[in-house]
Amino acid sequence: MITELRLVDFKNFANERLHLGPFTVVVGANASGKSNIRDAFRFLHGIGRGYTLAEIMGGKYGAGGQAEWESIRGAPKEISRLQQVDGYYGFMLSIRMKQSRRQSNYSIGVQSDIPNFGGFRVFQEELEDGKTTIYTCHPGEPDPVDLQEDENNLLLRMGKVGDQKKYGDRISVRPGQPALTQIGEHLRVRRSHKDAAEYATEILSNMRFFDLLPDRMRKPAFPGQAVLGDNGDNLPTVLRQICSEPRRKDSLIQWIRELTPMDVVDFDFPVDTITGLVQLVICESGDRKLSAYSISDGTLRFLAMLATLLSENAKGLYFFEEIDNGIHPSRVQLLLDLMEAQTAKGDIQVITTTHSPELLSMVNDRTYENTSVVGRLEETSDAIIRPVADLPDSRKLRKTQGLGRLLSGGWMETALSFTEGDRNDQGSSK
Repeated sequence: MITELRLVDFKNFANERLHLGPFTVVVGANASGKSNIRDAFRFLHGIGRGYTLAEIMGGKYGAGGQAEWESIRGAPKEISRLQQVDGYYGFMLSIRMKQSRRQSNYSIGVQSDIPNFGGFRVFQEELEDGKTTIYTCHPGEPDPVDLQEDENNLLLRMGKVGDQKKYGDRISVRPGQPALTQIGEHLRVRRSHKDAAEYATEILSNMRFFDLLPDRMRKPAFPGQAVLGDNGDNLPTVLRQICSEPRRKDSLIQWIRELTPMDVVDFDFPVDTITGLVQLVICESGDRKLSAYSISDGTLRFLAMLATLLSENAKGLYFFEEIDNGIHPSRVQLLLDLMEAQTAKGDIQVITTTHSPELLSMVNDRTYENTSVVGRLEETSDAIIRPVADLPDSRKLRKTQGLGRLLSGGWMETALSFTEGDRNDQGSSK
């Protein structure tokens, strides 16, 4: 599980941290920076997929021109908060990861690469596994690794192993791609170091970013597709796989009966005799059947979220924007129950943004501790992130007025101004 994200000069964040739990809720006004947090996670996910910096930020395309990866939002200079006088611009991202008793820290600093046609290069990167440094590159510090002025290479200092004295091995990697996904290529890198890099890479690669679209969810699916697309594609075949196992099918039916007014008793997945594509049909009591084309948008969103959470191979971090979008207020509590119950099992971590006062009023105590507010400071485009529980009098006001009322009344954004002085303290701690 990822427990913390730190953003330095990324988009509109000067130096902020987002604390994460199994189920994390992020609130804030439009244009405050919530989607920029999603972009930061997408950047890290691109690292986990082994892409170069140019591919992560500019998009990756296959041989036929088909997009394999959508670019990070914004022009190159807009990804960095500041542009220095000499034309260079850059940012840093750091995350903390924890699984059982194992904790890892990964950070990467990226800057413009003016000599090489204005692209990007890594200028600082570090991976720690517990208290052990796996590799580091902090130019200007004693050795790791001196002052680097090589345009074609990035030098890393590996952690000391065995009887190595002052420093560990020094290796060279390409500066246009994060070292995390390159050190496995080096014969001189120890197996323990490669294992730590593979562990961090796996966590970064196991992220999903959902923007569920009803038109995509209604479409028939090609047989054998077992993974729900980010827009909800393949919903019929994913649900068919879930229904092939009685226990998960019973759970699916129970949840959909709770989350909607539909009296669901079964699912059917007819195959088109001409195209061979799998269709979705919901069976209600009284032999009533509804195809995906006549199911409401809200019900389809429920089904898609159930498909992700109840999937046999569900694991990693799932990011939903506006998770309550299209959901009737009377069903929000059940949606929260679903998210909180599934994430409590430990295999899935969910982050969602929301504008819903109803949802915020219903979160349990654990989710409350993992709810943060994003807001822009007055007279600047900079944004700050604070746990809602740390806002002045938040705990008392939650009991007397409810978080939903505090959100709808604008109290949270106002309270942020009282925490602005915490920024330096927050940014200076490691």
